[in-house]
Amino acid sequence: MSAPKQERSRATRQRLLDATVACLADHGWSGATTTLIAERAGVSRGAQLHHYPTRAALVMDAVEHLAHRRAAELRAEAATLTATDPDERLDRVLALLAAAFTGPLYVAALELWVAARTDTDLRDALLPLEQRLGRDMHRLAVDLLGVDESRPGVREAVQASLDLLRGLGVANLLTDDSERRARLLATWRQQFAALLTAAVRSD
Repeated sequence: MSAPKQERSRATRQRLLDATVACLADHGWSGATTTLIAERAGVSRGAQLHHYPTRAALVMDAVEHLAHRRAAELRAEAATLTATDPDERLDRVLALLAAAFTGPLYVAALELWVAARTDTDLRDALLPLEQRLGRDMHRLAVDLLGVDESRPGVREAVQASLDLLRGLGVANLLTDDSERRARLLATWRQQFAALLTAAVRSD
């Protein structure tokens, strides 16, 4: 395949992946048909089938691809925090992670989780992907926070933060929950900082 053709193929896949997440977030699993996705991506149905013969393959690739892209964006944003003090870094990183659990990608993922509850094939395909992405998100949080997981309680504190943010993201689905989320995050931030301080002192 020539370089220009490879580039066009890559661009087509990119449009399909972006359109898939957007359709999942806007229309849910049942409404995100391959016809609608192809239309939103601006590609022909034949081109969509050429790259992704099944909807499940397209959706899984879209979620994984955009999760990795969002992780790269988070790392880039966090790279600007290297010169800030630890307290400010903690605040900023928690805010970045909170945003990751309220954006379109998270909404799209929730649509898949709900659909997978009663769709065995989807669940079997989704579970390994979600387990891998969950591990990746945990490692990302550890890196962004600059914490040492070998210290007692740190791993659990990081995971508790991620679980809290996931739950707050769900609460934000039906109504704007930003004020309550901000209050809860402020409270958790104090507890998290205390846990990290205790872990350092335990050495």
